[in-house]
Amino acid sequence: MFQSFETTSSPALGPARVTALRERFDALGIDGFLVPRADEFQGEYVPASAERLAWLTGFTGSAGIALILREVAVVFVDGRYTTQLAQQVDQATFTAGDLVGEPPHSWIAAHGPRGLRLGVDPWLHSGAEVRRLETALAACGGSLVILDSNPLDALWHDRPAAPMGAVSVQQEQHAGRPAADKIAAMAKAVADKGAQALLVADPSSVAWIFNIRGADVPHTPHPLARAIITAEGAVELFIEAGKLGPEAAAHLDALASRHEPSALLSRLAAHAEGERRILVDGDIASIALTRAIEAAGGIVVEAADPARLPRAIKNAVELRGSADAHVQDGAAMVRFLHWLDTQAPDSVSEISAVTALEAFRARVGESLQNPLKDISFDTISGAGEHGAVIHYRVTTETDRRLKAGELFLIDSGAQYVNGTTDITRTVAIGAVPQEQKKFFTLVLKGMIAISAARFPKGTRGCDLDPLARIALWKAGADYAHGTGHGVGSYLSVHEGPQRISRVSTQELLPGMILSNEPGYYRPGAFGIRIENLIYVTELEAIEGGDLPMMGFETLTWCPIDRRLILKDLLTAEELAWVDAYHAGVRAKLQPLISEPEALAWLEGATAAL
Repeated sequence: MFQSFETTSSPALGPARVTALRERFDALGIDGFLVPRADEFQGEYVPASAERLAWLTGFTGSAGIALILREVAVVFVDGRYTTQLAQQVDQATFTAGDLVGEPPHSWIAAHGPRGLRLGVDPWLHSGAEVRRLETALAACGGSLVILDSNPLDALWHDRPAAPMGAVSVQQEQHAGRPAADKIAAMAKAVADKGAQALLVADPSSVAWIFNIRGADVPHTPHPLARAIITAEGAVELFIEAGKLGPEAAAHLDALASRHEPSALLSRLAAHAEGERRILVDGDIASIALTRAIEAAGGIVVEAADPARLPRAIKNAVELRGSADAHVQDGAAMVRFLHWLDTQAPDSVSEISAVTALEAFRARVGESLQNPLKDISFDTISGAGEHGAVIHYRVTTETDRRLKAGELFLIDSGAQYVNGTTDITRTVAIGAVPQEQKKFFTLVLKGMIAISAARFPKGTRGCDLDPLARIALWKAGADYAHGTGHGVGSYLSVHEGPQRISRVSTQELLPGMILSNEPGYYRPGAFGIRIENLIYVTELEAIEGGDLPMMGFETLTWCPIDRRLILKDLLTAEELAWVDAYHAGVRAKLQPLISEPEALAWLEGATAAL
C-alpha cells in the first residue's frame, strides 16, 4: 500500500507542546513564533521530518500555519479544512483562523499585541511572506526576529530522519524535451532579465529542468534539490549523492557539476560576489537563501521561476502520455466501481474501498506494463457525513462502512511514468434521497459548463470559475474550494500557476492541465464532488464568429453515476454532453476490460440518458 491509515496526530498532545514552545520564548527574545505547513523547500507536500505543524497542533491538512503567541494560539486554514481542524486540534488551546480572508499577516496587523517580537525560521518563509509580516508588525509596533534554528526541532525528540529517496531519470520519450534544451532556456531567461545567475529553489522545477524524478516526498515524485544556472549556461546541482544510482549520476554529470546540499550557501555567496544579480522567485525561495545572496554583496532580482510556466504548458509528448495514463486509470476505476456495485451495503468500509482501488490500479498497470509508481495523494474515501469533510483522510479510528441510502465520495489519483491522474466520483449506495440527487445534478451542471466552455485568448481562471458555480448559486449553495488546480506531468498533483478559482489571475494557455471539480458539502450529512482532468486546447476559429477560441479537452474517462442524475434539471445541451462523454468512456475503456461482468456493468453505466 502507498497509503497508511494510522492516526498520525492527536489533539491531546498539542497543549503540552505549545507550553514547551512558549517556555523557550524568553531565551529566544520573542513573544511569538510562526509554524507553517511548508518545509525548507516551500512545498505543499512535505516529508515526515518537516511535519512540524502536525506535530505541534495535531492538524494534518496540506495547507495551514500556526501563530503561537504568549496568550493565544491560532491555526489558520482555508475552507477545505475548517471541519477537519475542529476535529484534530485541542480547541481549548487553539482557535481557528481564516487563511484566505485574514491570513497571519492580516491578523497580526489587526490583533497583534503592541511591541510583538515575532520569531520565524528563515528556511520556512519566503521573502514575499517576510515582507508582508514586517509590514504587519510595523502596524503594531512590533518586529520580526530571524532565528538561527527552529525551536520545535529541539523539542521534537523522535523527529524522523531527512528523506533519501532514490532519483530516477525521466526519459525523453516521456519528457518530450531534452534536459540540455531546458537548461539553455533557463540560461536565456537569466540573460533576458539582466541577471548573472538563477537560483532554482523549487524541487519540481529541478525535476522538470533536469528530467529527473525523486522519492523524497510522499506521492510527489520530485527530489528535494536546488540548482544554480548562470547566464552562460554553467550549472550546479545541489543533491545528496546517496540518492543517485549509476544511471542517474551519469545523466546528471553530463548536465551539471554536483554538490552536496550543505554547499549551497557558500556557492550561492560565490555567485553573488561583486554585486552580481541573482534571479530568485520571491514566492518560493526562503529568506535564508536571499539573505545569503545579500550578505555576500549580491543583488536579488525577484521574478517568477522561469521554469514554472513552461513546466505548466505540457508539450505534445506529455499530453499524449497523460491521455494514455488516464485511459489506463479509467480501466482501473471501472473495475473498482463495478466491484463496489457488487458488494452488499454495510460490507465495504472506507479503508477497504481505498485498498481495493489501489489493487485495481496496480493490476491494470502490470497488465499494460506501465506500473503504478505511487498514488498522487492520500485517497479521500468518505461515506455519508465523512464526504462533507472536503479533504477527509480515513484512519483506523474514523473508518466506517458504506451504508444503504447514502452517498460515497472517493477522490483519488495515481502516478505513472507517463502522467499524473486525479479523479473524483460520488456514487450512490442503494437508493438515496431526491435532495442529494438534486445537488449532485447541480454539481454536474457546473462540471459540464467548464468542460464545454469556449473562451478567447487572455481568459484567466477567475473568469471561468463562476461557470461552475452558477447552478449552485441559483439554488442558494456554493463550495469552499477552487474549481480546479494545475496538474504536473508525473510530478505534483497540485501545480501552478494555472488554476480555476476566484483568485486566479493566471492566463490559461494551450497545454495547461487542470482539474475540473465543483462540489457541494453539507456538514454532518453528505458531500458531493465530480472531478475530471482537462487541458487547454489551441485557438480555433468558430464558424460565423469574430474571434478564435480555446476550449478544454477531457483527459479523464470514467462513468458518472447515472442513478444520481435528475434529467429534468439538465438542458438538452447538457444531456447531450453526458451521453457523448459516456459514449467516449465506453469506446476508450472497452478494449482494456476483458471480464464479461465488468463489461456488462460498463455498458449499463454509460447507457444514454
